[in-house]
Amino acid sequence: MALQNRVTPFGVIIATKARGAFMGNRGIIHNADTKTLHPVRRWTLKAWLICLCDFKGRRRPVMGKGSYTELFFLDEATALAAGHRPCFECRRADAQAFSAAFAKGTGLAVPKASAMDRILHAERLDGRAKRLHPLSAAPGRLPDGTMLAAGTDALLVRTGRPWVWSPEGYRRVDQWPENLTMLTPPSTMAALAAGYRPQIDASAGA
Repeated sequence: MALQNRVTPFGVIIATKARGAFMGNRGIIHNADTKTLHPVRRWTLKAWLICLCDFKGRRRPVMGKGSYTELFFLDEATALAAGHRPCFECRRADAQAFSAAFAKGTGLAVPKASAMDRILHAERLDGRAKRLHPLSAAPGRLPDGTMLAAGTDALLVRTGRPWVWSPEGYRRVDQWPENLTMLTPPSTMAALAAGYRPQIDASAGA
């Protein structure tokens, strides 16, 4: 049976057989004996990371004792929408590029990881729920990798066009729906607009 460890663009953690391209964490939020999530808790740290699934040959027992809960994402765009950021250990070059773009996009000095975590934590949550944000431009003019909400659907912006997210990949739709809100935190979207290029699943086309 699939473990509940796959993250949607809404930040919700679901169980699915679909695999992910990246791993991440929010601290320890599981019971190691039952390999199930805590009934309520969905984070214990403000540092929500996006990590490589393969790094220096390390092997981890998933949902093991005394260590963080491994979470998985379809792609980096999904992880960014959920409120995560690149890890400075296993993805140092990407983390540095993200930090520089974060600074350029927001007009701040190049932030330390802890500063980005404080900003992102305020932007990704509304209590325990995902914080939704108003669009800063027409959807087709937002940078590639931005994720929007249309009701319960999550839509990726790719070359100005909408792609509906699912755990298995993206599906192209003909036009943007109405009443959209933004899932990607505004500071992350500013980093995308400033030139950070997230990995996007191949199902969303070239």
